[in-house]
Amino acid sequence: MKRLVKALALLLVTATLLTSVVGCSSSKPQGAGKAGGKSEPVVLKLGHIQTQEDLWQLGAEKFAELVEQKTDGQVKIEIYPNSTLGNDRDMAEGLQMGSVDFALIAGVLGNFEPSLQIMELPYLFRDEEHLRKVIYGPVGQELMDKLLTNAEIRGLAFWERGPRQLTSNKPINAVEDIKGLKIRVPEIPPMVAAWKAMGANPTPMAWGEVYTALQQKVVDAQENPIPYIYAGHIYEVQKYIAMTNHKYEYVILAMSDATYNKLTPEQQGAIEEAAREATEYENQLVAEKSDALLAEMKEKGVQVTNPDTEEFAKLAQTVHAEFAQKYGQEIYDKIVNTK
Repeated sequence: MKRLVKALALLLVTATLLTSVVGCSSSKPQGAGKAGGKSEPVVLKLGHIQTQEDLWQLGAEKFAELVEQKTDGQVKIEIYPNSTLGNDRDMAEGLQMGSVDFALIAGVLGNFEPSLQIMELPYLFRDEEHLRKVIYGPVGQELMDKLLTNAEIRGLAFWERGPRQLTSNKPINAVEDIKGLKIRVPEIPPMVAAWKAMGANPTPMAWGEVYTALQQKVVDAQENPIPYIYAGHIYEVQKYIAMTNHKYEYVILAMSDATYNKLTPEQQGAIEEAAREATEYENQLVAEKSDALLAEMKEKGVQVTNPDTEEFAKLAQTVHAEFAQKYGQEIYDKIVNTK
């Protein structure tokens, strides 16, 4: 009887080992299909912190549509808005680990590639044309290369967002009006330092917490581009917008390098092409919608002021030298000298 039990146990172990070996030998890379049949699509995740009403969502949907078209359905992208995959930092870490495939992330990427922190300095760019010449020129490519080399995050494209404006509980007509004002800002050191230099009390906070914080008067103000303000329903809890134009904005359509390397060269090329086309779509959308969204917020009772920003800029620029030296004087000089 004991011999029979031992024999049965040996057979069971052998069968288990064979199953394991067969299972391992049949594994395929993400881009591979089934032998003799149609390949299963690769499903990838794209996250962002904005609402489903935001222009980021529309740009993400266009990108997903283009990727599916250009890969003949081999690659599908699922979109997760509203910080479903976490805040900006969470998603950036997910890109590094490969648990997040794509993300739309702005300044927080500077915590993963320090040279990007320079792009976050208020009153660095003269205007939107200056921003475009930087991000779509050699400096922008250099920053993307650094992000890939040092953080293993692949920047596919810069998307324009429009300039950042200040919303508040009171009208802002001059730099004196922000003295001591508790302003929510992203977790970005150059922005914190610049607002302090302008006399405000900057408070870093995740975007998902901002609406409630404004509603409960935890903070007095926040700053973001017009489409962002609109999509976040900030006009419901703040009735003043000051057109400070303190930062001409971008967001990076980023991809996990680990995910990228699992795809076929054809799929990689399709994704890069889709990113370029989605960038054109998104930038046009921002240009067309920003004025209309501001007009709509005015109709909802928002009052707009146009302060002279010269004094704002003079104070904010007092911190530029510190961060240029810390994060890359050469990059800073290239940006400033871009004509």
